[in-house]
Amino acid sequence: MDKNQIQNWIEDYLKGTGYELITLSISAENDILVEVDCLSGVDVDFCAELNRYLVEKLDGLQPSGGVIDYSLEVGSVSLTDPFKTKMQFEKNLGHDVEVMVSSKGQNIKYKGQLVSVDEETFSVDVSEKVAVEGKKRKETRIVTHTWRYDEPKYVKYDLKF
Repeated sequence: MDKNQIQNWIEDYLKGTGYELITLSISAENDILVEVDCLSGVDVDFCAELNRYLVEKLDGLQPSGGVIDYSLEVGSVSLTDPFKTKMQFEKNLGHDVEVMVSSKGQNIKYKGQLVSVDEETFSVDVSEKVAVEGKKRKETRIVTHTWRYDEPKYVKYDLKF
């Protein structure tokens, strides 16, 4: 399986739809996983149409008299998967997120509301206890943290039950 060819087919199909390719993986056994996302949410009928389109393209690669054995799964990204594209940050603007960063060899987890997204960075409002001048005890305040997209180990939707 030629991953670049499959990616090109998917990107051509997605042009102008508002959908974005998030993940394309192909295992050694030709198990193909395609995950897409859209600001307005992913429609199962759209995934089914993309699946049929890819099956048609893949079946066209069959050698004469031969068969290429593969499995194909087309769907949306999981709520618990880390964000991989800027569009996913935009989609989750105003929602609670979890950000894992590494600082001085330690992993630090921040949980808060995703409040801004731009070309280079994103910002999260986090409720933290901070020292206040003239006060003996720390007070809980909202602190805005800003990171470049490539800084955190991961950022994902903070799913709460």
